[in-house]
Amino acid sequence: MPHLLTSALPYANGPLHLGHLAGAYLPADLYARYLRLMGKDVLWVCGSDEHGAAITLRAKKEGIDPRDIIDKYHALNKASFAALGISFDHYHRTSTPLHHETSQDFFRTLDQKGGEFIVKTTEQYYDPAYQQFLADRYIKGTCPRCGHTEAFGDQCENCGSDLSPTELIEPVSVLSGSTPELRETKHWYFDLAKHEDFLRRWIQEGRVDGEQVHDPTTWKKHVIGQCMSWLNEGLQARAITRDLDWGISVPHPEAEGKVLYVWFDAPIGYISSTKQWCLDHGRDWRDYWQNPDTELTHFIGKDNIVFHCLIFPAMLRAHGDYVLPKNVPANQFLNFEGDKFSKSRGWGIELHEYIEEFQDFPNGEDALRWALIRNLPEQSDADFTWDGFTEYYDKDLADKLGNFFNRVTVLTHKYFDGLVPRSTGARSQVQHQLQQSLSTLATHFEAFRFKDAATTFVELATFGNTYLQDAAPWSLAKADPEDPRIAEIMFDCIQVAAALALTAHPFVPLVSAKLRTVLKQDIVANGDWAVARDTLAAGRPLIAAGHAIGQAGVLFPKIVDRKDDSLLQIVLRQRNKLRSSAELASSAEQSGGAKIIDTPAADEAKPEISFDDFTKLDLRTATIVTAAPVKKSNKLLQLTIDLGAGEQRSVVSGIAKHYDPSELPGQQVVVVTNLAPRKMAGVLSEAMILMAEDAQGKLGFVAAPAGFGNGLGVR
Repeated sequence: MPHLLTSALPYANGPLHLGHLAGAYLPADLYARYLRLMGKDVLWVCGSDEHGAAITLRAKKEGIDPRDIIDKYHALNKASFAALGISFDHYHRTSTPLHHETSQDFFRTLDQKGGEFIVKTTEQYYDPAYQQFLADRYIKGTCPRCGHTEAFGDQCENCGSDLSPTELIEPVSVLSGSTPELRETKHWYFDLAKHEDFLRRWIQEGRVDGEQVHDPTTWKKHVIGQCMSWLNEGLQARAITRDLDWGISVPHPEAEGKVLYVWFDAPIGYISSTKQWCLDHGRDWRDYWQNPDTELTHFIGKDNIVFHCLIFPAMLRAHGDYVLPKNVPANQFLNFEGDKFSKSRGWGIELHEYIEEFQDFPNGEDALRWALIRNLPEQSDADFTWDGFTEYYDKDLADKLGNFFNRVTVLTHKYFDGLVPRSTGARSQVQHQLQQSLSTLATHFEAFRFKDAATTFVELATFGNTYLQDAAPWSLAKADPEDPRIAEIMFDCIQVAAALALTAHPFVPLVSAKLRTVLKQDIVANGDWAVARDTLAAGRPLIAAGHAIGQAGVLFPKIVDRKDDSLLQIVLRQRNKLRSSAELASSAEQSGGAKIIDTPAADEAKPEISFDDFTKLDLRTATIVTAAPVKKSNKLLQLTIDLGAGEQRSVVSGIAKHYDPSELPGQQVVVVTNLAPRKMAGVLSEAMILMAEDAQGKLGFVAAPAGFGNGLGVR
């Protein structure tokens, strides 16, 4: 069964930012890599969208040829994708002769069928100074919905309303700045309304001509919802031609001087990209696009839902020879430090900038991939922050994955000279855990739940660390260096390491390659996951006894490191870029409170949060029972707190410079009880005490009124 994957063609009129990566490209890469590991026939195509008004407008403003624009940004974006491990099978261009030919053939087929196009003569804006009709983006004016004075002829970017040029108040030509005039022109329209009944059944029921072609319950709710909103309002015919001098010429004798509208030719780019790949590899493109067994999946952002779930499927249906998508797992939007990405305001970071800035950062490409995966906007908008980037890298990659590999390899070399020890081969909790983890990961991948898959991956690393810590082979070795349990423990841990090295590949492919190298295994190949699944099911190990492994060392040097802050400085530079612009001063202040930036002033407000965010915190009253210094630390105290009902917890708090331990027993406090436990200076901390800080930096306890008991909720 062929799996044909597409990602929305990015415009070649500027560099891409992190939001683009999180929307249509990283999720598709995860899915493609997983399918390949399962031994599937996968073809993932994409390419640059090189037509449209935005490109010609930029070229006119800069006084250059549109091809100079598309050549520059096609090369830049393609290189950025490659650097970040985005594993397209083919990255095409819509400016190629093959794409022009494919798009024109598509138009001719629909035109010859009859009834698919409506030809209308309408009035459109014309700029006499430039002697040309104005496409939507060539016109600006005041939005009739919100009053924004910089709305375009197709959309107001302030309120998000879809517009037509004639709706704008006081329209002006972007080219000349003068008021345009209305003139008659003829255009071809795709009769989308004709396909409304088909689209409704296909979206709601997953049925075409009475046959079940997809399962609508597997589609994201916001995708279905947006489609049904359009269908319920009634579909309208959409223009597919434009009066422009840059684009694909309309192959019709009455359409001289007109080009195909970019929204019509861009999705056909998936077909031309497939054709080019097949030409290069001796395959037939019809095996993918005209094979009823093909699993076609479109990866897009939510702003492309209508095009990929209504318009393009209607085009494919009208043509009659093409498969329809089985799923369109559109993502929501990714924001940046609490605000929308904005090139004009310098808010955000572009892919090529990240690659350049983090080129000396260990595993920098995968660090970005991992931070985005852990926060993908799968069901709702998400927010990328440098704090989150730091936390995901340090806690997941350094503390869990890297720490586990380092300990396992060190101990294997210490006790068995780097050779996988022999085991009884009996099925164990480890064998069961590995099978369960691989199965759960597969379920999440196949349901496009990539955040859940990442969580499962981290849980497997956590399992390995916990198993090793609880088994404590070093303790057994002290009592009896020949204890056979040591070999069993290390054998099990090496199997976990092998599973992690394999399943890391979709998430962090460069790291996966390093882990496999540490284990002296070949780089993962197509089908390896399926082989591992079958190997575990048969009760066989992923790495056999006697296999030699290497030393991991420090795979992930931490960003927040008391001895070396070089990585932290790289992250801080990015945060400080946002604060250095006067234009962004107020916006930067609202994004404050970052743990890795300068300590905020006492009266500085943090960003607004929802009530639901606040209710996630479990705040309770407590009393400090004991307090003692933490060894080898002049800042930390270890406290025991009483939460009532016989529950006591250990808390590590950085208050040693403010309080003598002897004066703390009996002190009432308020604590956050549902934070994940973590070790600080080797001591487990199971809650966090709330403190107030005055202008001089003095800390004081937040406490309930006298007489309140322990364990009471704070609301």
